[in-house]
Amino acid sequence: MTRDDLILQEILPTTHDLGGFKVHRTLPSRPRTMVGPFLFFDQMGPADMPPGAGIDVRPHPHINLATVTYLFRGAIGHRDSLGTDLVIEPGAVNLMTAGHGIVHSERSPGDERAKGPALFGIQTWLALPEKDEETDPAFQHVEKAALPVIEDRGVRARIIMGDLWGQSAPTTTYAQTIYADIMLDAGGAVPIEPAADERALYVADGDASIDGMTLEPLILYVLRPGLLATLRSERGARVMLCGGEAFTSPRHVWWNFVSSRRERINEAKEAWKAGLFPRVPGDEKEWIPIPEVPNTVSYP
Repeated sequence: MTRDDLILQEILPTTHDLGGFKVHRTLPSRPRTMVGPFLFFDQMGPADMPPGAGIDVRPHPHINLATVTYLFRGAIGHRDSLGTDLVIEPGAVNLMTAGHGIVHSERSPGDERAKGPALFGIQTWLALPEKDEETDPAFQHVEKAALPVIEDRGVRARIIMGDLWGQSAPTTTYAQTIYADIMLDAGGAVPIEPAADERALYVADGDASIDGMTLEPLILYVLRPGLLATLRSERGARVMLCGGEAFTSPRHVWWNFVSSRRERINEAKEAWKAGLFPRVPGDEKEWIPIPEVPNTVSYP
């Protein structure tokens, strides 16, 4: 089998230096908008910030999507307009369903900030099926201990969402979704099953290959559908697997808004400018103003 037989697309990241840490973004991109329901894929860090520093993402809105936060190192304090106030730590998952509208903030917790916070993890956005886009906002925190872990042949894989390797995560899904954190020891190997319509692999750390073909860090590798392949590492690696059912209708993306309807994004834009979104209890004093960009952006 050649590389082209197995790998459909290689998406290189756009890297942003946010002062103290970098974000590497592979979705959305011009070459490809989505992999299954995933339409936003960011690696945060790795970074070790000095004492007193930290992240301060002021309150901002979302509509018609779900966000997923998953950390390898560090901690993030999450507040939202539902009244949620908690800290996510490595191995747990935060799933925030925006539905018809939610506002949230993300900041380094005080104890982390005092000692010098670490930051390393993945943030993703998931498109919601059209029937669920205007659902009520919701938040779900799933503790590390509640996520199933598969251990075999030098592999420890945590299932973040969906059904993989005969196990199922308790995290809510709206469309068929697979998402896993695969930790490979030196010489470790694991099958990448073909059940999902669309699948992609992302090496967050270390070295890995798929059926003998090298995978470079920070690149999202979209696999051809229907093929069983084996993921391996010679020296150890951390690899994310994501994907799920293929969406038949496109999504428009503008700032923090996602929708199947362009006019819905324009409605949300005007609502944020007019102060009609709910506030975040305990974090009402600041917010991110809407960018002055005249039109929505869609990725065909």
